[in-house]
Amino acid sequence: MRIFWIVLGSISLALGIIGIFVPLLPTTPFLLLSAATYFRGSPRLYSWLLHHKYFGSYIRNIREKRAIPLRAKILSITIMWLTIGHCVLLMGIPVWLRIVLTTIAVGVTIHILSYKTLKH
Repeated sequence: MRIFWIVLGSISLALGIIGIFVPLLPTTPFLLLSAATYFRGSPRLYSWLLHHKYFGSYIRNIREKRAIPLRAKILSITIMWLTIGHCVLLMGIPVWLRIVLTTIAVGVTIHILSYKTLKH
């Protein structure tokens, strides 16, 4: 069972990292899932993730304080809207897909803004 948790955590971590660059793929849930699965599968990997230079403080802030740093909020919302705006306005996609993408962007924006803001 340990191997299952480690593999699931590693896949989740990979998806979380990809989500940093792909606006519609959520980073936070995948990083939190990675922490939970590593906790069950490998104390060493769990510790590594929580003390990681980039992901550690982000995961701890979400889990312990239910808060996101102001810079992360601004960056994630800006990149998401630029990417979706480009798709909706310049890609010539069908109207129904424009509506879906815009609805997703609004939902993700509301979700991100629902977290408290850490001001470092």
